[in-house]
Amino acid sequence: MALTKDELLALVRKGARNMSWQEKLRLTVLLSLPAMVAQISSVAMQIIDAAMLGHLGTRESATVGLVSTTIWLFGGLCSAFAAGFSVQVAHHVGAEDLRGARNIIRQGILAGLVFSLLLTIVGLAIAPFLPAWLGADAELCAGASEYFSIVAMALPVLEINMLAAGALRCSGNIKVPSLLNALMCVLDVAFNYLFIFEFHMGTAGAAYGTFVAYLITMGLMLYFMAARDRQLRFALDTELVGRWDWSRYMPSKKSLQKAFIIGSPISLERGVMCGAQIAITGIIAPLGSVALAANTFGINIESLCYMPGYGISEAATTLVGQSLGARRKDLMRSFAWISMGLGMSIMALMGVLMWVFAPEMMQMVTTDREVVQLGSEVLRIEAWAEPMFAASIVAYGVFVGSGKTLVPSIMNLASIWVVRLTLAIVLAPSMGLHGVWIAMCVELCWRGAAFLFRLSRRSWSNISMEETKHNSTKEENDELIKTETIYETY
Repeated sequence: MALTKDELLALVRKGARNMSWQEKLRLTVLLSLPAMVAQISSVAMQIIDAAMLGHLGTRESATVGLVSTTIWLFGGLCSAFAAGFSVQVAHHVGAEDLRGARNIIRQGILAGLVFSLLLTIVGLAIAPFLPAWLGADAELCAGASEYFSIVAMALPVLEINMLAAGALRCSGNIKVPSLLNALMCVLDVAFNYLFIFEFHMGTAGAAYGTFVAYLITMGLMLYFMAARDRQLRFALDTELVGRWDWSRYMPSKKSLQKAFIIGSPISLERGVMCGAQIAITGIIAPLGSVALAANTFGINIESLCYMPGYGISEAATTLVGQSLGARRKDLMRSFAWISMGLGMSIMALMGVLMWVFAPEMMQMVTTDREVVQLGSEVLRIEAWAEPMFAASIVAYGVFVGSGKTLVPSIMNLASIWVVRLTLAIVLAPSMGLHGVWIAMCVELCWRGAAFLFRLSRRSWSNISMEETKHNSTKEENDELIKTETIYETY
């Protein structure tokens, strides 16, 4: 009889026996499938937004597309900050230090609120000027500024949602965040329709609809993590000490340092990469509304193809992180290559589907014939890069799980700035949007090859004492034993 996901994870943490190749593959698939569903649901939400706005007109679509890369920048910074704490959760869970994992989550919540509120202030400050900085026509500026302002106000909600979902995933609970992200997609459809078409709010309605969907999902994510999860529910510690201790939410110097070491290279990478995307948007904007809309829709459609890779990457982060916590170097490497093979295979298939059905995919989000034609052509260019794109996505997830994010982040930065941006500048004047997407295809193939080479070198899987060292006093260890006893009887 096949072992369950929890039983397989217990083999990773406790090392009772060696895992077979089939068991490793099964565990990777069991963790990847819900994560892939969550990622696809997230992209489906973006495509739904784009489709609803696309039926209003090309101008509305171009308005959102203009600021989309800047939104990705702010969202990427939130994601990187959350990763700094959630990877620590994986390390603590792998070392069977559940009390430490819960403390990391509490500290991440308070620190995340402060960080995201600062981002909101910055976003609101630049919103009136951003469209003009990107070279937009005057008719797009007002709508783009309003849309970006609403998104900026939603950043604290997004941050806490990412922290809770990341903690659940890194503890091995992939199912709950995946289902809630799928629910968020349904809520987004409902609220977008209400605000866009019933209240006639246009592009602002799409932003408000997404905001409300995020807010409801965040509340549910926190509830299932902090009140219901068997390993992470905060009541375990309240039962232990007999009171609610607010000091547990104050970030410690050690957790902040680790979060900085893990998250700051990711933040820098996301920031600079999105800066490059913004620069590319500046290259595309003078090409006109059709090119801008086709680029926006094309990116949304292509996201469906590479989201399975991100789902597998999340599973790889969990498996490598818990293997590191358990000090299982052999499992770190096995899970890395199993995840890599799975990701490249699935995304190669998705690339074939994107090539064949590119026109039909574009017709789902817009009725403009020129946009459909141009978008289909650039999607077929990008289809060739999907397997190597998978290599870079999954390998990056492996390196995040190992806590070694500096070199991979530098690799991403060098690739997009030196290869993609340079080629886009050279090709866009003569080839238009086709040239920009050819540059993207070449760069992704180059980046995938670089990450495969990095993964083949074993230095990323070296484990230092500090990476799994938990400085607990005797009193803390005694409390931990009591906590785990409560957990076992729950």
